[in-house]
Amino acid sequence: MIEQNFIKLYEESFKKHWDLPALTDYKEGNSYTYGQLAQEIARLHLLFSELGIEKGDKISLIGKNHSSWSIVFMATVTFGAVIVPILHEFNEESMEYIIDHSDSKLVFINDAIWKSFNKDKLMIPIFELSSFSLLKSDGESTTEKVAKLEDLFYRTYPNGFSRKDICYAEAGNEEVACLNYTSGTTGFSKGVMITANNFAGNVTYAHTLELLFTGERILAFLPMAHVYGCAFDFLYALSAGVHITLLGISPTPQNLIMALGEVKPHLIITVPLVFEKIYKKRILPVIEKPIIKILLKIPGIHTLILKTIKKSLTKTLGGNFREVIIGGAALNTEVEAFFHKIKFPFTVGYGMTECAPLISYDHHYDFVPGSCGSVLDKIMEARIDSPDPATVPGEIQVRGENVMKGYYKNPEATVAAFTTDGWLKTGDQGVMKGKRLFIKGRIKTMLLSPNGQNIYPEEIESRLNNLPYIAESVIVMRNTKLVALVYPDFPAMKENNIPEEKLNEIMQENREILNRSVAQYEKIGAIEIMETEFEKTPKKTVKRFLYE
Repeated sequence: MIEQNFIKLYEESFKKHWDLPALTDYKEGNSYTYGQLAQEIARLHLLFSELGIEKGDKISLIGKNHSSWSIVFMATVTFGAVIVPILHEFNEESMEYIIDHSDSKLVFINDAIWKSFNKDKLMIPIFELSSFSLLKSDGESTTEKVAKLEDLFYRTYPNGFSRKDICYAEAGNEEVACLNYTSGTTGFSKGVMITANNFAGNVTYAHTLELLFTGERILAFLPMAHVYGCAFDFLYALSAGVHITLLGISPTPQNLIMALGEVKPHLIITVPLVFEKIYKKRILPVIEKPIIKILLKIPGIHTLILKTIKKSLTKTLGGNFREVIIGGAALNTEVEAFFHKIKFPFTVGYGMTECAPLISYDHHYDFVPGSCGSVLDKIMEARIDSPDPATVPGEIQVRGENVMKGYYKNPEATVAAFTTDGWLKTGDQGVMKGKRLFIKGRIKTMLLSPNGQNIYPEEIESRLNNLPYIAESVIVMRNTKLVALVYPDFPAMKENNIPEEKLNEIMQENREILNRSVAQYEKIGAIEIMETEFEKTPKKTVKRFLYE
């Protein structure tokens, strides 16, 4: 058990950092100091009490990154209740299912999302997320209590809300703090029971790494309803007295670059897709120019060009960060190799929702290409289900402070997730050298060649996606032959005046190029063109089960 009580961590932080900026909504102008955040939390605590919410009760939260989202999340966990963050990208049917399955007593939701709901299905109070106004009541009593909330707040704090008024729930770290419903590549959604101890393990470990310091800035653009963004852009940052700017708008490359330039964060938490797009759209077109290819072969000029690219990229990302942490999925090997060559300060971590999320990490100056960091010291353990863990891939299995309690109301799935001796089965295939993990791919996506060779489709896709006019791909097995399903980069074709009639010819060339760079058993027999993008999870990984 982590010694630091999770809830008390924020009670102490809000008091200590009272006058410092805590939350700002990008482009909206809303801003809260830590003291103002604590006051809004106190107001919601009164609401919860008036509505009969008790410790352990569930509260659903649906919306994009926003100060109001942050307030509801912190108010819920510091009250001793259980937060159920639901990704706004889920469809309405899935959201309604989660609200019902989680036994939620209240729902906070963006008005735009609420409009598409089947309102007759929900018989609990529904609140609008940004204003906290009542969208649907479960009776006159609730309506009256909500109407009198402001009067109650001023009667409770007649001299104003102050530091000394911050006093949060007495709840042990063993208690469940969050139900996080995943939407994975297999199509099943389960409620991961994340305890206060799981969150405390991630947050306190981040403090030992000294990734952020009091008064610094971070831009939260990953969805905080997902545990990766929640743990580090939000929970860790708030515990450290950091100023969080919440993007709240679509994280397109243009929006991100503009926001990063304005916020100038000291740390960037991101997913591979962002860096892969930067590499493919901004860097590859430069280094593929014939003249640049020639210059890169000249030692002195080679170094100068790479330094220029690194300097330009650093400026594009705000120019003020110490490190970029990439997680959530595997980073394209070619992209990783390039950024490592130019000595860009990035690292790749590894985790999963069931570990809230962190399993392994290395600082950028310790990062080894191909790895996803070292297993967290004194927090987590890992082993490889293999006769030779350093060379023969096997399932990565973990145990430790960050491992979930289980799946909510799903004992069968909980039992299936663990080995008989208590290790969590990650479903990832890899090797471990010392304490450093190297992932090969998902066990469920691994393909078997006719002659018994293990084929990891992600490795082939990584190569394929860097070839001309390929936006994304999925490798599948058809009648013992590998086939690449490819969604073309139509915008790039249009920009370069490439007619669609040439697609088949281009893809045939790409197939030949790829097959020259892979093992015999990894060669693809055909490329099939997809007319629409692959359907993805909120982490932007393809839902493979739809294409098998």
